[in-house]
Amino acid sequence: MQPSLKPSPTTLRSAMMSVMSSEREPLSYIDAAWLRMDRPTNLMMICGMLMFEQRLDLRRVRDVIATRMLCFHRFRQRVVEHGGEPFWENDAGFDLDWHVRHVALPRTARALEEAVSDLVSTPLDRSKPMWQFHLIDDLHGGSALVLRIHHCYADGFALIHVLSSMTDADPMLPHDTAGDVGAEDAPRAAWERILGPASEAVGDVLRSAQSLAGIGRQLLANPLQLAGYARTGIDLAREAAYIAAMKPDSPTRFKGALGVMKRAAWAEPLSLFEVKAIAEAYACSVNDVLLACVTGALRSYLLERGDTVDDTDMRALVPVNMRPPGPLVDLGNHFGMVFLNLPLGVEDRTERVFAVKQRMDELKHSQQPTVALGILMSMGMVPEVIKERTLEALAANASAVVTNVRGAPDARYFAGRRIARQVFWVPQSGGIGMGISILSYDGKVDFGVMTDARRVPDPEAIVRRFAAEFEALLIGALLMPWPRHTAVPQSRRGRQGARPD
Repeated sequence: MQPSLKPSPTTLRSAMMSVMSSEREPLSYIDAAWLRMDRPTNLMMICGMLMFEQRLDLRRVRDVIATRMLCFHRFRQRVVEHGGEPFWENDAGFDLDWHVRHVALPRTARALEEAVSDLVSTPLDRSKPMWQFHLIDDLHGGSALVLRIHHCYADGFALIHVLSSMTDADPMLPHDTAGDVGAEDAPRAAWERILGPASEAVGDVLRSAQSLAGIGRQLLANPLQLAGYARTGIDLAREAAYIAAMKPDSPTRFKGALGVMKRAAWAEPLSLFEVKAIAEAYACSVNDVLLACVTGALRSYLLERGDTVDDTDMRALVPVNMRPPGPLVDLGNHFGMVFLNLPLGVEDRTERVFAVKQRMDELKHSQQPTVALGILMSMGMVPEVIKERTLEALAANASAVVTNVRGAPDARYFAGRRIARQVFWVPQSGGIGMGISILSYDGKVDFGVMTDARRVPDPEAIVRRFAAEFEALLIGALLMPWPRHTAVPQSRRGRQGARPD
């Protein structure tokens, strides 16, 4: 019997993906907006770092990236301009060696911090796919792997998915490579597109509201006609007016002219188990506790420098995940934003937690992320002068970007080595000079802070304060009168290595 010449479904799909990948593809309005927001004083790069207690092998690192990251066709593509519009196009001269570099580390105590700060201040080459890995061997026999990727490729949620596909739960049992996403672009609501994940509670409410309104497919057909859905109970016009009438943020040292150099720092990790225990004690969310720690650290930093914080709120842009539940459909950007007033003027830590909780609860019913979606979509289309004015207005209304991303709950392995810690740094648009990034991984919570060197030359002084704020809240929780039927949270000393529930 002659063998069948009919190609398998897998072969057909691979061929279709190859054809689709070879064609030019226009950037979405949201991805184009992030491309156009790039400026020398604020590079639109998401930067992350994996830390290992053992040395990574460069050859194995390149092999993992080649087999598990490049299966996403977008990472072989660069951005080109045609007729004034940006398109994705395959890089015919793609060279993996250029994208994966081995960096020599000077033998100084702050060498890694200095190296990361230099990398987050250095723009990516636009003539190539805009991402790079930098393998850095540390002074103690371990390694750090720093990733820089332009925001127009993906948001934080998508990058967590990509990272997960590149890691293993067991180094002896590596899983198969991930399938490509975006080659077969399933219909989805246009309101999914925007900034990056942070407050899951807010995002859940918004996704539910949008679903009940039944507007997803209609928005896909005509995404700019958002205000017309106010009849369904989503009062977008009111939220737009609120944002438009917003007064400039408080004039702290965090605001002002920016420079080119950025400074990166990271804090010692917190126990996720203990963060959850504090959240239970204060009847609030984990996110509320972490944002209260951020607020306290910023307040303490300003007070130490002699600044006045009485009755002062500092506004932060908080990204909200707008992706629908289910598997990842494509990369790109799919998130909205809310303006959160951080209560710097509240001295008592307990009152500060409750103030943050109250403000976050109010934002759960806000339509600000959807309005922000429309703003960012328009920035992908409008002339340069209007885009600059919009960026200036957004920057005047906030002093920082604060984002919270949930990582893997258990330890993961990359290129055969256990990932000890994960840290990342969110970019800041326009004239915003500070980004604070929170990431949970393997029962721990890591804080990454990136600041403009002209505004805050010493972000390490801020990250040191996270632990002090957290310890004070933990002591307060332990001193609370717990009912007999309630298990008292154990101290850090008694829960060393404990897994989160």
